[in-house]
Amino acid sequence: MIISFFLALREGLEAALIIGVLLAALDKLNRREYRFYIWLGSGLALILSAAIGYSLNLLGASFEGRSEEIFEGTAMLIAAGILTWVILWMQAQARAFKEKLETDARQAVLKENKSALFFLAFIAVIREGIELAIFLTAAAVDSKQAQILIGAGLGLAAVIVISFLLFKILVRLDLSRFFMITSIILILFAAGLFAHGIQEFNEAGIIPPIIEQVWDINPFLDEKSVIGELLKALVGYNGNPSLTEVTAYFIYITFVWVFPRLTSSRKQ
Repeated sequence: MIISFFLALREGLEAALIIGVLLAALDKLNRREYRFYIWLGSGLALILSAAIGYSLNLLGASFEGRSEEIFEGTAMLIAAGILTWVILWMQAQARAFKEKLETDARQAVLKENKSALFFLAFIAVIREGIELAIFLTAAAVDSKQAQILIGAGLGLAAVIVISFLLFKILVRLDLSRFFMITSIILILFAAGLFAHGIQEFNEAGIIPPIIEQVWDINPFLDEKSVIGELLKALVGYNGNPSLTEVTAYFIYITFVWVFPRLTSSRKQ
């Protein structure tokens, strides 16, 4: 429930920040009548995101046995891949993101392009919504569906409350700093998803474990205990991981840490 709460809070806040920037841009131009198209795009994106999440849940429930393990492993690897793209994108684009968004909104208003405002809001929200749907599908592997839904619901409710009470503060928030802080948490979560996806493929017999248990510290910190479940949800903790699972975890951490620095050094 904790990880679904954080994921919903993080994705919801990012969408709220983007919508807030768009609305603030309209206020600066004194064209509040265009707000309708932003809310329309956001609303349709929310409905479509919910439908996609429901469809993914039905798809996952239709598998059993080895097929279920393959589906869960694939969902986790896809979620880890999307998270990786989000993290790398944030590191590269976060500083100029707010300015570009304001510029796009200003140009749309000046050209009286209502559909452009609609799609700015729609794309921003649908992107976060689809990401959240995939993340929750992957997180549901180790948690009960009710807990995932409750956590996500509380996270989205917190977004609404925060946005309502602190709208002016959110609009002025440093997006680059916000993305930097959340990306650290997302890296650990994505690494856990990636390693857990490999574990599912180990169990399905697709990827050999090489060594089934590199260590076993469950007697000291059981992965089924309260703390163990929390660590498993947040960072992919496994008390008795295989060699390929451990290798996958550290390869992922190394890649996400090194890749942005290699690309930035080449640009210089």
